Amino acid sequence: MPQNPSEEINALLGEGTEFEGKLSFGGKVRIDGSFTGQIRGEGTIIVGEKAKVEAEIEAGMVMVRGEIRGIIKARTRIEAYAPARIFGHLHAPVLVFGEGVIFEGTSHMTGDPEKGDRVKTAIPP
Repeated sequence: MPQNPSEEINALLGEGTEFEGKLSFGGKVRIDGSFTGQIRGEGTIIVGEKAKVEAEIEAGMVMVRGEIRGIIKARTRIEAYAPARIFGHLHAPVLVFGEGVIFEGTSHMTGDPEKGDRVKTAIPP
């Protein structure tokens, strides 16, 4: 999963950790454990390969390798790479899905097609 190394992770929910509730954040947050609830922030949420998230998510960008169930709203983009599993509703101007991603649900492109905002598919390396 492409990442910007200059952008530090501000918070981490590690593997084997469980959290239920509301998460508000700025910057970059990585979830490798289990999260149930609401996530709201201006920055980036990274859902790691072993993560299980059941939530309503609103963020600047959402990057997924694990499992998400719920509603995901991203201001800039949602990226998903194998072995990601997404079950729910997606809202973003840009959607990027790598080969092997499982997606069941609906997607709504919130961008403007006139400006070139459209669904993009990642090409395997």
